[in-house]
Amino acid sequence: MHPIENIFQTIFSHLLPSACIVCGAFQQHTLCIDCSLLLESEQLLNYECCQQCGLTLVVDELKEKRCRACSTNPPDFDETHCLDRYDGRLQSALHQLKYQRRLACGHGLASAWNQMMSGSLMNSQANYLLPVPLSSEKLCARGFNQSWELARRIDCDKHIHKNPHILRRHHHVQHQAQENRANRQIAIQGMFYINPQYQDCLESASVIVFDDVMTSGATLNEIARVLKDNGVSRVINWVLLRTLYPSS
Repeated sequence: MHPIENIFQTIFSHLLPSACIVCGAFQQHTLCIDCSLLLESEQLLNYECCQQCGLTLVVDELKEKRCRACSTNPPDFDETHCLDRYDGRLQSALHQLKYQRRLACGHGLASAWNQMMSGSLMNSQANYLLPVPLSSEKLCARGFNQSWELARRIDCDKHIHKNPHILRRHHHVQHQAQENRANRQIAIQGMFYINPQYQDCLESASVIVFDDVMTSGATLNEIARVLKDNGVSRVINWVLLRTLYPSS
């Protein structure tokens, strides 16, 4: 986050009350102590999850620490780290950010990430942190990219360069959330590309891709494929919310 933005944020946090993004209670922070404790006790970090795709594991998958799907048909990304389940306490705040343009929720969600996840991920070795992009048409319609609004606020090693311009996306008129898993995998093919200006920067790089929601994993897998086709050596997903089971 820009230093000037940090200064204004600190001033406003002392002058103006904040509403908890989960329960709505007015207090100084965007996540109240009670909701923070509940989120800590429920977050996916407390469960055994597949190291590659982030899904919770069943008993016979625990030894390998990978789900059966990733063992049988490995995705192009290498790791996935998720804050919480999609149907958990942060879902409403994310919807308010995306569909009601409440950017204050973006600050609250990023604060939740920093509180719960930054400790375990601060030493992640990577060259770039890239948000999942929106097409130019979608960006104009919404006014902002929710993944970038979150990514630019989260804490990470100072050597990791955050850049919203490297990954680009073609416009697609059909809403992906309405598709089943198989159709999403087909529809997303060829959707992403690399900004030619940054082509040479990716050779042998390690890249973190940040997304607000991971459902089937089709979007993140296609991004990982494109990145690796352009020389990236390792792709790590950081995801705010994860659906526990991919859509059929």
